[in-house]
Order: sequence, then structure tokens, then C-alpha cells
Amino acid sequence: MDTPEPRLVHTRAVTIEWGDCDPAGIVFYPRFFAMFDASTAALFQAALGMPKIAWAKHFGVLGIPMVDTRARFHVPSAYGDEVTIESRVTAFRRSSFDVVHRLLKQDGTLGVEGFETRVWTARDAETGRIRSAPIPAEVIAAFA
Repeated sequence: MDTPEPRLVHTRAVTIEWGDCDPAGIVFYPRFFAMFDASTAALFQAALGMPKIAWAKHFGVLGIPMVDTRARFHVPSAYGDEVTIESRVTAFRRSSFDVVHRLLKQDGTLGVEGFETRVWTARDAETGRIRSAPIPAEVIAAFA
């Protein structure tokens, strides 16, 4: 599939809350994945001009579940830190796409890098099962 290179970068400010932290006072690592999931939703809302519930209905999609995720942890974040999460789609394929997140500390230091592969899904009309579906050209174009 010949698709335009995604260029849109969405930036989201996040304050590290008490509930994000472990007893040592630093962010408990699974919380970063929740922050990245919210950042992917915000990225798609910025690109498509509507919240997830609206674009899912508009495109007849069930969702964009993750099939692979990982992170690289560089510098810890702690309660009260003001961080910025930059998110962008790095590749679109027929029915899957990759998202990269960069969590930056207030001084610009890279704290965490997150990586996701997600799949555009729909319900099969005959079987009712969840299946991958082609990503609409309109969606891909919104990121160019």
C-alpha cells in the first residue's frame, strides 16, 4: 500500500499524579502505558477532528487494539512532575499502524519512549467475529 508519510505530531501535557507512583515515589511503569493509550486517542482526535467514540461510529470500526507494545525507560518521573508526551504515527499498513510516544521532562530530557502496533478492527458481517479491516484512505490522509 503506497501511503503518504505520516507527519502529524500531537503534544499533550501531563502532570504526574500521586496515583501514578509506586512506594518509591516514581511512576509505576504500567501507568506509562495508560498515558500512551490516552495519547494515541488524543492523536487520533486531533487528526480526525472528533473523539474516538465519534470516529469509531463514523468509520464503522470497533477500535484500534494494541497487538504489540514496549517501552524504553531513560529517566524516572515522580509525583508532581510536569511532562509532555509527543505522539505520532510512524507507519500505516493495510490494517495496522505504528505509534511512537516520547515523554519529555520539563527540561526537555527524554524520560520514556513508547512503541505501539495497533490494528484497525471491525466486526465480520457473516460470523460476528472481530477482524482486521483496511484503514480508510481518509484516515491515513489526515496524518499526512
